[in-house]
Amino acid sequence: MSGTRGAEPAENSPLLELSAAQAVAQMRRGELKAERYAEALLARCRAAAALGAFITLEPQRVLEQARDLDRARQAGEAPGPLFGLPIPVKDSVNTKDYRTTGGTPALRDFQPKDDAPVVEALRAAGALVLGKTNLHELSYGWTSNNQAFGAVHNPYDPARIPGGSSGGTAAAVAARLAPLGLAEDTEGSIRVPAAFCGITGFRPTTGRYPTQACIPISPLFDQVGPLARVVEDLALFDSVVAKDQQPIATHGLRGVRLGIVRDYWYRGLDPEVERLTDLALEKLTEAGALLIESEMPGLAELIKRTTAQVQNHDVRIALARFLTDYGAAQSFEAVVAQASPDIQSIFRSEILPDGAHFVSEAVYAAARDRHLPALRRLYEDYFERNGVAAIVFPTTMIAAPLIGEDRVVTIRGQAVRFETAVARNIAPASTAGLPGLVLPIGLTSRALPVSLEFDGPAATDRALLALGGSLERVFGPLPPPRL
Repeated sequence: MSGTRGAEPAENSPLLELSAAQAVAQMRRGELKAERYAEALLARCRAAAALGAFITLEPQRVLEQARDLDRARQAGEAPGPLFGLPIPVKDSVNTKDYRTTGGTPALRDFQPKDDAPVVEALRAAGALVLGKTNLHELSYGWTSNNQAFGAVHNPYDPARIPGGSSGGTAAAVAARLAPLGLAEDTEGSIRVPAAFCGITGFRPTTGRYPTQACIPISPLFDQVGPLARVVEDLALFDSVVAKDQQPIATHGLRGVRLGIVRDYWYRGLDPEVERLTDLALEKLTEAGALLIESEMPGLAELIKRTTAQVQNHDVRIALARFLTDYGAAQSFEAVVAQASPDIQSIFRSEILPDGAHFVSEAVYAAARDRHLPALRRLYEDYFERNGVAAIVFPTTMIAAPLIGEDRVVTIRGQAVRFETAVARNIAPASTAGLPGLVLPIGLTSRALPVSLEFDGPAATDRALLALGGSLERVFGPLPPPRL
Protein backbone atom coordinates (compact mmCIF):
# COMPACT_ATOMS: atom_id res chain seq x y z
CA MET A 1 0.00 0.00 0.00
CA SER A 2 2.90 2.37 0.53
CA GLY A 3 3.57 4.29 -2.62
CA THR A 4 -0.10 4.59 -3.60
CA ARG A 5 -0.96 7.07 -0.85
CA GLY A 6 0.44 9.99 -2.84
CA ALA A 7 -2.20 9.50 -5.53
CA GLU A 8 -4.80 10.86 -3.13
CA PRO A 9 -5.23 14.67 -3.15
CA ALA A 10 -4.40 16.28 0.20
CA GLU A 11 -7.53 18.44 0.04
CA ASN A 12 -9.63 15.29 0.41
CA SER A 13 -8.43 14.59 3.95
CA PRO A 14 -11.08 16.67 5.80
CA LEU A 15 -13.83 15.01 3.74
CA LEU A 16 -12.55 11.54 4.56
CA GLU A 17 -12.81 12.19 8.30
CA LEU A 18 -16.45 13.28 8.14
CA SER A 19 -18.96 10.98 9.77
CA ALA A 20 -21.89 9.87 7.64
CA ALA A 21 -24.19 12.24 9.57
CA GLN A 22 -21.80 15.16 9.03
CA ALA A 23 -21.35 14.46 5.32
CA VAL A 24 -25.08 14.06 4.73
CA ALA A 25 -25.83 17.29 6.60
CA GLN A 26 -23.40 19.24 4.42
CA MET A 27 -24.76 17.70 1.21
CA ARG A 28 -28.38 18.26 2.20
CA ARG A 29 -27.62 21.94 2.80
CA GLY A 30 -25.79 22.23 -0.50
CA GLU A 31 -22.46 23.10 1.16
CA LEU A 32 -20.89 19.94 -0.31
CA LYS A 33 -21.86 18.42 -3.62
CA ALA A 34 -22.57 14.71 -3.69
CA GLU A 35 -20.30 14.40 -6.71
CA ARG A 36 -17.40 16.08 -4.89
CA TYR A 37 -17.82 13.82 -1.88
CA ALA A 38 -17.98 10.72 -4.09
CA GLU A 39 -14.81 11.85 -5.88
CA ALA A 40 -12.97 12.09 -2.56
CA LEU A 41 -14.03 8.63 -1.43
CA LEU A 42 -13.21 7.08 -4.80
CA ALA A 43 -9.74 8.62 -4.73
CA ARG A 44 -9.25 7.05 -1.31
CA CYS A 45 -10.46 3.70 -2.69
CA ARG A 46 -7.82 3.90 -5.43
CA ALA A 47 -5.10 4.80 -2.94
CA ALA A 48 -6.02 1.90 -0.66
CA ALA A 49 -6.74 -0.68 -3.37
CA ALA A 50 -4.17 -3.09 -1.90
CA LEU A 51 -6.48 -3.66 1.07
CA GLY A 52 -8.66 -5.80 -1.19
CA ALA A 53 -11.80 -4.31 0.31
CA PHE A 54 -13.88 -4.41 -2.89
CA ILE A 55 -14.83 -7.14 -5.33
CA THR A 56 -16.71 -4.73 -7.60
CA LEU A 57 -16.04 -0.99 -7.79
CA GLU A 58 -17.34 1.09 -10.70
CA PRO A 59 -16.32 4.73 -10.17
CA GLN A 60 -18.16 6.15 -13.17
CA ARG A 61 -21.45 4.62 -12.08
CA VAL A 62 -21.00 6.13 -8.62
CA LEU A 63 -20.19 9.58 -10.00
CA GLU A 64 -23.13 9.53 -12.41
CA GLN A 65 -25.53 8.66 -9.60
CA ALA A 66 -24.02 11.38 -7.40
CA ARG A 67 -24.48 13.96 -10.18
CA ASP A 68 -28.10 12.87 -10.56
CA LEU A 69 -28.65 13.48 -6.85
CA ASP A 70 -27.08 16.93 -7.07
CA ARG A 71 -29.33 17.85 -10.00
CA ALA A 72 -32.43 16.61 -8.17
CA ARG A 73 -31.60 18.69 -5.10
CA GLN A 74 -30.94 21.78 -7.21
CA ALA A 75 -34.30 21.23 -8.92
CA GLY A 76 -36.03 21.44 -5.55
CA GLU A 77 -36.41 17.77 -4.68
CA ALA A 78 -36.27 17.24 -0.92
CA PRO A 79 -33.07 15.41 0.00
CA GLY A 80 -33.48 12.21 2.01
CA PRO A 81 -31.87 11.40 5.36
CA LEU A 82 -28.94 9.66 3.62
CA PHE A 83 -28.70 12.10 0.72
CA GLY A 84 -25.55 11.64 -1.35
CA LEU A 85 -23.96 9.05 0.95
CA PRO A 86 -21.95 6.35 -0.88
CA ILE A 87 -22.31 3.09 1.08
CA PRO A 88 -20.12 0.02 0.50
CA VAL A 89 -22.35 -3.06 0.43
CA LYS A 90 -21.23 -6.56 1.38
CA ASP A 91 -21.18 -8.71 -1.74
CA SER A 92 -23.75 -11.11 -0.35
CA VAL A 93 -26.57 -8.56 -0.55
CA ASN A 94 -28.43 -8.33 -3.86
CA THR A 95 -28.08 -5.18 -5.93
CA LYS A 96 -29.82 -4.61 -9.25
CA ASP A 97 -26.92 -2.73 -10.85
CA TYR A 98 -24.01 -4.77 -9.47
CA ARG A 99 -23.34 -8.49 -9.51
CA THR A 100 -23.66 -10.39 -6.23
CA THR A 101 -20.90 -12.98 -6.03
CA GLY A 102 -21.03 -14.09 -2.41
CA GLY A 103 -17.26 -14.19 -2.80
CA THR A 104 -17.55 -17.61 -4.47
CA PRO A 105 -16.51 -18.66 -8.00
CA ALA A 106 -19.83 -20.13 -9.15
CA LEU A 107 -21.61 -16.78 -8.61
CA ARG A 108 -18.94 -14.65 -10.25
CA ASP A 109 -21.43 -13.50 -12.90
CA PHE A 110 -24.68 -13.61 -10.91
CA GLN A 111 -26.64 -10.41 -11.62
CA PRO A 112 -29.82 -10.04 -9.53
CA LYS A 113 -32.84 -8.35 -11.08
CA ASP A 114 -33.73 -6.32 -8.01
CA ASP A 115 -32.20 -4.73 -4.95
CA ALA A 116 -32.53 -6.44 -1.60
CA PRO A 117 -35.10 -4.63 0.58
CA VAL A 118 -32.34 -3.21 2.80
CA VAL A 119 -30.65 -1.69 -0.27
CA GLU A 120 -34.01 -0.34 -1.47
CA ALA A 121 -34.45 1.39 1.89
CA LEU A 122 -30.98 2.94 1.73
CA ARG A 123 -31.46 4.18 -1.84
CA ALA A 124 -34.92 5.53 -1.04
CA ALA A 125 -33.27 7.61 1.70
CA GLY A 126 -30.86 9.11 -0.85
CA ALA A 127 -27.84 6.82 -0.48
CA LEU A 128 -25.99 5.24 -3.36
CA VAL A 129 -23.99 2.04 -3.57
CA LEU A 130 -20.25 2.74 -3.50
CA GLY A 131 -19.42 -0.82 -4.56
CA LYS A 132 -19.63 -4.45 -3.46
CA THR A 133 -17.19 -5.43 -0.74
CA ASN A 134 -15.06 -8.54 -0.37
CA LEU A 135 -15.95 -11.13 2.27
CA HIS A 136 -15.22 -14.57 3.59
CA GLU A 137 -16.46 -16.89 0.85
CA LEU A 138 -20.20 -17.60 1.27
CA SER A 139 -19.88 -15.83 4.65
CA TYR A 140 -18.66 -19.11 6.15
CA GLY A 141 -15.76 -17.94 8.28
CA TRP A 142 -14.16 -15.13 10.25
CA THR A 143 -10.97 -14.26 8.30
CA SER A 144 -12.06 -12.79 4.92
CA ASN A 145 -9.02 -14.57 3.49
CA ASN A 146 -10.95 -15.17 0.29
CA GLN A 147 -9.23 -17.69 -1.97
CA ALA A 148 -11.37 -16.81 -5.00
CA PHE A 149 -11.18 -13.00 -5.00
CA GLY A 150 -8.14 -12.37 -2.81
CA ALA A 151 -7.63 -11.72 0.87
CA VAL A 152 -8.90 -8.60 2.61
CA HIS A 153 -6.16 -6.92 4.67
CA ASN A 154 -6.51 -5.18 8.01
CA PRO A 155 -5.89 -1.42 7.67
CA TYR A 156 -3.98 -1.37 10.98
CA ASP A 157 -1.59 -4.09 9.77
CA PRO A 158 -2.01 -5.49 6.24
CA ALA A 159 -0.32 -8.73 7.27
CA ARG A 160 -3.33 -9.45 9.49
CA ILE A 161 -6.94 -10.37 8.91
CA PRO A 162 -9.74 -7.79 9.17
CA GLY A 163 -12.12 -10.38 10.56
CA GLY A 164 -15.08 -11.85 8.78
CA SER A 165 -17.19 -12.52 7.16
CA SER A 166 -17.85 -8.81 6.44
CA GLY A 167 -14.14 -7.99 6.27
CA GLY A 168 -14.28 -5.85 3.15
CA THR A 169 -16.91 -3.51 4.53
CA ALA A 170 -15.05 -3.20 7.84
CA ALA A 171 -11.70 -2.52 6.15
CA ALA A 172 -13.34 0.11 3.94
CA VAL A 173 -14.89 1.94 6.88
CA ALA A 174 -11.73 1.78 9.03
CA ALA A 175 -9.53 2.97 6.16
CA ARG A 176 -11.77 5.99 5.46
CA LEU A 177 -13.04 4.68 2.11
CA ALA A 178 -16.54 5.43 3.46
CA PRO A 179 -17.97 6.36 6.87
CA LEU A 180 -20.83 3.83 6.91
CA GLY A 181 -21.15 0.37 5.38
CA LEU A 182 -23.63 -2.47 5.02
CA ALA A 183 -22.69 -5.88 6.43
CA GLU A 184 -24.31 -9.10 7.67
CA ASP A 185 -24.01 -11.07 10.88
CA THR A 186 -25.05 -14.68 11.46
CA GLU A 187 -22.41 -15.55 14.06
CA GLY A 188 -20.18 -12.53 14.42
CA SER A 189 -19.79 -11.36 10.83
CA ILE A 190 -20.39 -7.72 11.80
CA ARG A 191 -18.92 -7.79 15.28
CA VAL A 192 -15.63 -9.63 14.65
CA PRO A 193 -14.59 -7.30 11.78
CA ALA A 194 -15.61 -4.27 13.85
CA ALA A 195 -13.41 -5.53 16.68
CA PHE A 196 -10.36 -6.29 14.54
CA CYS A 197 -10.61 -3.09 12.48
CA GLY A 198 -11.21 -0.70 15.38
CA ILE A 199 -14.66 0.56 14.37
CA THR A 200 -18.21 0.35 15.68
CA GLY A 201 -20.61 -2.36 14.60
CA PHE A 202 -24.23 -3.05 15.36
CA ARG A 203 -26.07 -6.33 15.04
CA PRO A 204 -29.73 -5.55 15.83
CA THR A 205 -32.33 -7.79 17.38
CA THR A 206 -32.88 -10.60 14.88
CA GLY A 207 -35.62 -9.58 12.47
CA ARG A 208 -35.31 -5.83 13.00
CA TYR A 209 -33.95 -5.31 9.48
CA PRO A 210 -35.11 -7.21 6.37
CA THR A 211 -32.76 -9.99 5.27
CA GLN A 212 -34.53 -11.07 2.08
CA ALA A 213 -32.35 -11.25 -1.05
CA CYS A 214 -29.19 -11.70 1.00
CA ILE A 215 -27.16 -14.88 0.57
CA PRO A 216 -28.26 -16.82 3.65
CA ILE A 217 -26.91 -19.20 6.25
CA SER A 218 -29.87 -19.57 8.61
CA PRO A 219 -33.14 -17.59 8.72
CA LEU A 220 -33.10 -18.11 12.50
CA PHE A 221 -29.83 -16.20 12.92
CA ASP A 222 -29.12 -14.10 9.80
CA GLN A 223 -29.25 -10.31 10.21
CA VAL A 224 -27.96 -7.42 8.12
CA GLY A 225 -26.56 -4.40 9.94
CA PRO A 226 -24.21 -1.42 9.79
CA LEU A 227 -20.51 -0.81 10.36
CA ALA A 228 -19.36 2.75 11.06
CA ARG A 229 -16.77 4.76 12.94
CA VAL A 230 -19.20 6.49 15.32
CA VAL A 231 -22.39 5.38 17.04
CA GLU A 232 -24.34 8.31 15.62
CA ASP A 233 -23.99 6.78 12.16
CA LEU A 234 -25.22 3.40 13.37
CA ALA A 235 -28.27 5.17 14.77
CA LEU A 236 -28.78 7.00 11.47
CA PHE A 237 -28.74 3.70 9.60
CA ASP A 238 -31.15 2.19 12.13
CA SER A 239 -33.60 5.08 11.84
CA VAL A 240 -33.76 4.60 8.06
CA VAL A 241 -33.86 0.82 7.77
CA ALA A 242 -35.99 0.11 10.86
CA LYS A 243 -38.08 3.26 10.27
CA ASP A 244 -37.61 4.05 13.93
CA GLN A 245 -37.39 7.76 14.66
CA GLN A 246 -37.25 7.35 18.43
CA PRO A 247 -34.66 9.90 19.58
CA ILE A 248 -31.22 8.71 20.62
CA ALA A 249 -30.62 10.66 23.82
CA THR A 250 -27.43 10.13 25.82
CA HIS A 251 -27.50 10.95 29.54
CA GLY A 252 -24.15 9.77 30.82
CA LEU A 253 -23.38 6.55 32.64
CA ARG A 254 -24.00 7.42 36.27
CA GLY A 255 -26.10 4.65 37.80
CA VAL A 256 -26.22 2.59 34.59
CA ARG A 257 -25.99 -1.11 35.43
CA LEU A 258 -23.74 -3.23 33.20
CA GLY A 259 -23.43 -6.99 33.57
CA ILE A 260 -20.16 -8.89 33.96
CA VAL A 261 -20.14 -12.69 33.57
CA ARG A 262 -16.53 -13.70 34.13
CA ASP A 263 -16.84 -17.48 34.02
CA TYR A 264 -17.77 -17.42 30.32
CA TRP A 265 -16.65 -14.24 28.55
CA TYR A 266 -13.50 -13.38 30.48
CA ARG A 267 -11.68 -16.73 30.63
CA GLY A 268 -8.42 -17.29 28.76
CA LEU A 269 -8.04 -13.82 27.27
CA ASP A 270 -4.87 -12.68 25.54
CA PRO A 271 -2.89 -10.54 28.03
CA GLU A 272 -3.21 -7.39 25.91
CA VAL A 273 -6.93 -7.87 25.44
CA GLU A 274 -7.27 -8.43 29.18
CA ARG A 275 -5.20 -5.33 30.00
CA LEU A 276 -7.22 -3.04 27.75
CA THR A 277 -10.48 -4.59 28.94
CA ASP A 278 -9.56 -3.93 32.58
CA LEU A 279 -8.67 -0.32 31.76
CA ALA A 280 -11.97 0.14 29.95
CA LEU A 281 -13.95 -1.29 32.87
CA GLU A 282 -12.12 1.12 35.18
CA LYS A 283 -13.17 4.01 32.92
CA LEU A 284 -16.77 2.85 33.07
CA THR A 285 -16.66 2.73 36.86
CA GLU A 286 -15.07 6.18 37.01
CA ALA A 287 -17.87 7.47 34.78
CA GLY A 288 -20.44 6.25 37.29
CA ALA A 289 -21.49 2.92 35.77
CA LEU A 290 -22.28 0.05 38.13
CA LEU A 291 -20.63 -3.25 37.16
CA ILE A 292 -22.88 -6.10 38.30
CA GLU A 293 -21.04 -9.41 38.67
CA SER A 294 -23.19 -12.49 38.13
CA GLU A 295 -23.28 -15.86 36.36
CA MET A 296 -25.21 -17.56 33.56
CA PRO A 297 -25.15 -21.26 34.48
CA GLY A 298 -25.38 -23.59 31.47
CA LEU A 299 -24.60 -20.95 28.84
CA ALA A 300 -21.64 -22.78 27.31
CA GLU A 301 -23.59 -26.03 27.02
CA LEU A 302 -26.56 -24.35 25.32
CA ILE A 303 -24.29 -22.68 22.76
CA LYS A 304 -22.60 -26.03 22.15
CA ARG A 305 -25.99 -27.57 21.36
CA THR A 306 -27.48 -24.79 19.18
CA THR A 307 -25.20 -22.48 17.21
CA ALA A 308 -23.36 -24.79 14.83
CA GLN A 309 -26.22 -27.28 14.58
CA VAL A 310 -28.70 -24.69 13.34
CA GLN A 311 -26.32 -23.02 10.89
CA ASN A 312 -24.89 -26.21 9.41
CA HIS A 313 -28.36 -27.67 8.96
CA ASP A 314 -30.06 -24.59 7.56
CA VAL A 315 -27.46 -23.39 5.06
CA ARG A 316 -27.94 -26.24 2.60
CA ILE A 317 -31.68 -25.52 2.52
CA ALA A 318 -31.61 -21.72 2.68
CA LEU A 319 -28.82 -21.29 0.11
CA ALA A 320 -30.51 -23.63 -2.37
CA ARG A 321 -33.76 -21.68 -1.99
CA PHE A 322 -31.96 -18.36 -2.47
CA LEU A 323 -30.36 -19.52 -5.71
CA THR A 324 -33.74 -20.62 -7.07
CA ASP A 325 -35.75 -17.65 -5.83
CA TYR A 326 -33.42 -15.00 -7.22
CA GLY A 327 -32.63 -16.58 -10.57
CA ALA A 328 -29.05 -17.70 -10.14
CA ALA A 329 -27.94 -20.02 -12.94
CA GLN A 330 -26.05 -22.28 -10.55
CA SER A 331 -27.51 -24.89 -8.21
CA PHE A 332 -26.47 -25.44 -4.61
CA GLU A 333 -24.47 -28.48 -5.69
CA ALA A 334 -22.67 -26.48 -8.38
CA VAL A 335 -21.84 -23.67 -5.94
CA VAL A 336 -20.27 -26.13 -3.53
CA ALA A 337 -18.45 -28.01 -6.29
CA GLN A 338 -16.83 -24.80 -7.54
CA ALA A 339 -16.11 -23.32 -4.11
CA SER A 340 -12.56 -22.79 -2.91
CA PRO A 341 -10.88 -25.76 -1.20
CA ASP A 342 -11.28 -24.36 2.31
CA ILE A 343 -15.02 -23.87 1.87
CA GLN A 344 -15.47 -27.25 0.19
CA SER A 345 -13.75 -28.89 3.14
CA ILE A 346 -16.15 -27.27 5.63
CA PHE A 347 -19.22 -28.15 3.59
CA ARG A 348 -18.17 -31.76 3.09
CA SER A 349 -17.44 -32.26 6.78
CA GLU A 350 -20.18 -30.19 8.43
CA ILE A 351 -23.03 -29.66 5.98
CA LEU A 352 -23.38 -32.30 3.26
CA PRO A 353 -24.92 -35.74 3.92
CA ASP A 354 -22.33 -38.38 4.84
CA GLY A 355 -20.10 -35.68 6.32
CA ALA A 356 -18.41 -36.55 9.60
CA HIS A 357 -20.40 -33.86 11.44
CA PHE A 358 -23.59 -33.82 9.38
CA VAL A 359 -26.52 -32.52 11.43
CA SER A 360 -29.40 -35.00 11.51
CA GLU A 361 -33.02 -33.86 11.63
CA ALA A 362 -33.32 -35.15 15.18
CA VAL A 363 -30.30 -33.15 16.37
CA TYR A 364 -31.55 -30.07 14.53
CA ALA A 365 -35.05 -30.37 16.00
CA ALA A 366 -33.60 -30.58 19.50
CA ALA A 367 -31.45 -27.51 18.87
CA ARG A 368 -34.31 -25.48 17.43
CA ASP A 369 -37.19 -26.59 19.64
CA ARG A 370 -35.55 -27.29 22.99
CA HIS A 371 -32.10 -25.79 23.41
CA LEU A 372 -32.67 -22.50 21.57
CA PRO A 373 -35.79 -21.60 23.62
CA ALA A 374 -33.85 -22.53 26.75
CA LEU A 375 -31.05 -20.16 25.73
CA ARG A 376 -33.51 -17.32 25.22
CA ARG A 377 -35.09 -18.00 28.62
CA LEU A 378 -31.63 -18.00 30.21
CA TYR A 379 -31.02 -14.49 28.87
CA GLU A 380 -34.49 -13.27 29.85
CA ASP A 381 -33.99 -14.54 33.39
CA TYR A 382 -30.53 -12.99 33.57
CA PHE A 383 -31.70 -9.52 32.51
CA GLU A 384 -34.75 -9.65 34.79
CA ARG A 385 -32.70 -10.85 37.77
CA ASN A 386 -29.84 -8.38 37.42
CA GLY A 387 -31.58 -5.33 35.95
CA VAL A 388 -28.68 -4.49 33.67
CA ALA A 389 -28.88 -2.40 30.52
CA ALA A 390 -26.35 -4.63 28.77
CA ILE A 391 -23.82 -7.39 29.31
CA VAL A 392 -20.26 -6.19 28.61
CA PHE A 393 -17.28 -8.30 27.55
CA PRO A 394 -14.30 -8.32 25.14
CA THR A 395 -15.62 -9.07 21.65
CA THR A 396 -12.86 -11.56 20.88
CA MET A 397 -10.23 -13.29 23.01
CA ILE A 398 -7.43 -11.94 20.80
CA ALA A 399 -6.54 -9.01 18.58
CA ALA A 400 -6.34 -9.62 14.82
CA PRO A 401 -4.13 -12.62 14.01
CA LEU A 402 -1.91 -12.93 10.96
CA ILE A 403 -3.38 -13.95 7.61
CA GLY A 404 -3.07 -17.73 7.47
CA GLU A 405 -3.16 -18.10 11.24
CA ASP A 406 -6.66 -19.52 11.06
CA ARG A 407 -6.47 -22.92 12.72
CA VAL A 408 -4.61 -22.38 15.98
CA VAL A 409 -3.49 -19.24 17.82
CA THR A 410 -1.26 -18.96 20.86
CA ILE A 411 -2.59 -17.35 24.04
CA ARG A 412 -0.36 -17.22 27.11
CA GLY A 413 1.85 -19.89 25.60
CA GLN A 414 -1.05 -22.27 24.99
CA ALA A 415 -2.46 -23.42 21.66
CA VAL A 416 -6.09 -22.33 21.29
CA ARG A 417 -8.42 -23.14 18.40
CA PHE A 418 -8.87 -20.12 16.15
CA GLU A 419 -12.64 -20.62 16.20
CA THR A 420 -12.69 -20.49 19.99
CA ALA A 421 -10.51 -17.38 20.20
CA VAL A 422 -12.60 -15.49 17.66
CA ALA A 423 -16.13 -16.82 18.04
CA ARG A 424 -16.62 -17.97 21.64
CA ASN A 425 -17.64 -14.56 22.93
CA ILE A 426 -19.81 -13.41 20.03
CA ALA A 427 -21.83 -16.61 19.50
CA PRO A 428 -24.31 -16.41 22.42
CA ALA A 429 -26.07 -13.13 21.60
CA SER A 430 -26.57 -13.77 17.89
CA THR A 431 -27.78 -17.30 18.61
CA ALA A 432 -30.29 -15.87 21.10
CA GLY A 433 -31.27 -13.07 18.69
CA LEU A 434 -30.19 -10.16 20.91
CA PRO A 435 -28.87 -6.76 19.81
CA GLY A 436 -25.11 -6.37 20.12
CA LEU A 437 -22.99 -3.22 19.87
CA VAL A 438 -19.19 -3.27 19.43
CA LEU A 439 -17.06 -0.30 20.45
CA PRO A 440 -13.26 0.08 20.18
CA ILE A 441 -11.46 0.71 23.48
CA GLY A 442 -7.79 1.00 22.58
CA LEU A 443 -4.74 -0.33 20.76
CA THR A 444 -2.40 -3.09 21.88
CA SER A 445 1.35 -2.62 22.15
CA ARG A 446 1.46 -3.68 18.48
CA ALA A 447 -1.09 -0.98 17.58
CA LEU A 448 -3.91 -3.46 16.96
CA PRO A 449 -7.48 -2.57 17.95
CA VAL A 450 -9.33 -4.16 20.86
CA SER A 451 -13.03 -3.70 21.53
CA LEU A 452 -15.84 -4.44 23.93
CA GLU A 453 -19.25 -5.78 23.02
CA PHE A 454 -22.45 -4.67 24.76
CA ASP A 455 -25.43 -7.02 24.41
CA GLY A 456 -28.85 -5.76 25.45
CA PRO A 457 -32.23 -7.45 25.95
CA ALA A 458 -34.20 -8.26 22.82
CA ALA A 459 -35.96 -5.28 21.17
CA THR A 460 -33.99 -2.64 23.11
CA ASP A 461 -32.09 -1.53 20.00
CA ARG A 462 -32.56 2.24 20.26
CA ALA A 463 -31.80 2.18 23.99
CA LEU A 464 -28.61 0.22 23.30
CA LEU A 465 -27.55 2.73 20.64
CA ALA A 466 -28.23 5.58 23.07
CA LEU A 467 -26.08 3.81 25.66
CA GLY A 468 -23.42 3.44 22.97
CA GLY A 469 -23.27 7.19 22.53
CA SER A 470 -22.45 7.61 26.22
CA LEU A 471 -19.92 4.77 26.17
CA GLU A 472 -18.20 6.18 23.11
CA ARG A 473 -17.48 9.44 24.90
CA VAL A 474 -15.89 7.55 27.80
CA PHE A 475 -13.59 5.43 25.62
CA GLY A 476 -12.71 8.11 23.06
CA PRO A 477 -11.73 7.54 19.42
CA LEU A 478 -8.90 5.35 18.18
CA PRO A 479 -6.14 6.90 16.10
CA PRO A 480 -6.81 6.06 12.44
CA PRO A 481 -4.76 3.42 10.64
CA ARG A 482 -1.70 4.68 8.79
CA LEU A 483 -1.89 3.38 5.25
